Amino acid sequence: MQSVRGKNLLLFHFIVLLFGFTSVLGALISVSAVPLVIYRMGLAAIGLALFFLIFHPNYFYLPKRLWGEVILGGVIIGVHWVTFFYAIKIAGVSLALSMMATGALITAILDPLFSRRKILGYELIFGGLTTIGISLIYQAEFEHKLGISIALLSAFLSSLFTILNGKMVVKARAITLSFYELSVGFFIGLLVTFFSDEITIQSFELKKYDIIWIFILAFLCTSYAFNISIKVMRHLSSFTIMMVINLEPIYGIILSLLIWKDKEFLSLNFYLGFLIVIFSILMNGIYKIKKQGIN
Repeated sequence: MQSVRGKNLLLFHFIVLLFGFTSVLGALISVSAVPLVIYRMGLAAIGLALFFLIFHPNYFYLPKRLWGEVILGGVIIGVHWVTFFYAIKIAGVSLALSMMATGALITAILDPLFSRRKILGYELIFGGLTTIGISLIYQAEFEHKLGISIALLSAFLSSLFTILNGKMVVKARAITLSFYELSVGFFIGLLVTFFSDEITIQSFELKKYDIIWIFILAFLCTSYAFNISIKVMRHLSSFTIMMVINLEPIYGIILSLLIWKDKEFLSLNFYLGFLIVIFSILMNGIYKIKKQGIN
């Protein structure tokens, strides 16, 4: 039993590493944020559709009452990815990921508003620590304030998406929701492109290794990673899952430093602020899980 858990733990670390690699791919791919997201969502949806057709045709079924929420989710995740990749393009991987790391605590603050419960004291404490960390990052990298702000918006949208899906996942399969949200986001992206004067057919032209990076992003880091992440969660505790997921920005930043070396190194205050953000997220998760008595 322990060997099964160990194998799934290693596999889940690999999946989270793939999630972190997403930001690196966003920087490597030459096309702008909107075409990049259209490629990602369209190809990822095709990947899931093929998986359904071959292994689980019944996964296509979605209750009619969920379509409104699914369409909203598709719009939110599409805009989230556009802002995420745009922040990477203008501010770099490390800065964008440091802001995305705030998503867990943003969710902890937003969730009480949607579930109509009081915000707990420890959530305010850890939220305050996160604010201090973000302030240090802002001061250290003020010239990238636009990119930092857009990345924070992306983290906020990610939190909204998490809360929305958390309510829907008890009514339908998570992978089914993902397929339709990806499909909706893809068609919304095409619609935006059709009415946009700034995005033309030339905006979708790929250079050099772009096609390879986009296929890795869509099929490996999205379709495959999402499917496997659901399977391994059956063998891991909530505490382990949360701790590993919170390593995503760390993995992403380490990968960017290995690939771009000196170009991705930032000021000492940035790393101090980032450590404060990560510390507050980890402590928030540990405290919440211990308080709820989850193993």
